[in-house]
Amino acid sequence: MNITVLGSGRWASFLAWYAANNGHSTLLWGRPGSPSLAGLMETRANGYVTLPQSVGLTDDINHALQFGDIALAAIGAQQLRSFLTELPRRPRGSLVLCMKGLEEGSGLRLSQVTAECLGDVPVAVWVGPGHPQDFTGGIPNCMVIDSADPNLTRKLSDTLGGNLIRFYYGEDLIGTEIGAAAKNVIGLAAGMLDGLGLSCLKGVLMARGAREISRLAAKIGGREITIYGICHLGDYQATLFSPYSHNRRCGECRVTGEPYAELAEGVATARSLMSLSGDCGVDLPICSAVNDIFEHGREPKEALAGLFLRSTKSEFYL
Repeated sequence: MNITVLGSGRWASFLAWYAANNGHSTLLWGRPGSPSLAGLMETRANGYVTLPQSVGLTDDINHALQFGDIALAAIGAQQLRSFLTELPRRPRGSLVLCMKGLEEGSGLRLSQVTAECLGDVPVAVWVGPGHPQDFTGGIPNCMVIDSADPNLTRKLSDTLGGNLIRFYYGEDLIGTEIGAAAKNVIGLAAGMLDGLGLSCLKGVLMARGAREISRLAAKIGGREITIYGICHLGDYQATLFSPYSHNRRCGECRVTGEPYAELAEGVATARSLMSLSGDCGVDLPICSAVNDIFEHGREPKEALAGLFLRSTKSEFYL
């Protein structure tokens, strides 16, 4: 297949590396003037991957959109709408969203944003655990592809799977997107527990986090069980424990006072989840505490203590 990767950052460069190593003709696009694209053009490496010579590099968006039977988009979730509305043409083939988040303000899932901007372009999401540093070191993992069209889901999963990544077919696009976005918020909380020397509480955080998000998914039309799969609970190791997790590290730095310049999508997702929580009447205590810390400057130790020391409840309610 011809595969276009839209984006030139950490995950985008890995996707290009992965697609090329699986035998696909691959073209990576970055914005004109992008430092990350310039670095790849100069050295074909960026500290995460070294791209094979077979991977094409371009800043011509028309060429990129025309090239791919499949376009893999890996940009910041909050930039998706502006990116899509600026496209000079629709992608030639299907569009796979390889990022996790909810649109700030609207609270829309990224597939919904895409539908508003591009109409009936076939769209899917690629989510689940994994970091470029692990994959390029030969460590495999399992991930999920989901869409509203089961035939598209199966086609993409079969086409994009390989020795490093085994794909599962998603069957609940709402739950998959909500779970994948919200796990970054739980990752922020996990990082703050690390920073406070309370890593022992991550087990409780995982149990309560999955339950909290499962209730939200069900309320907005998804399935509770999806949250206990790879899109959310199955991604906890990579997000709550890995040293490569941007969200975990961002939460830790929030406690220790260290600067952190990398993108942590969970911060914006927490704000969006607060809007959804109010709209549908679902209590999200973990997400609310994280949002209070990052949005309103609440002291982390106080906010997190409130989570674990609140009034006694049944274990099965959490």
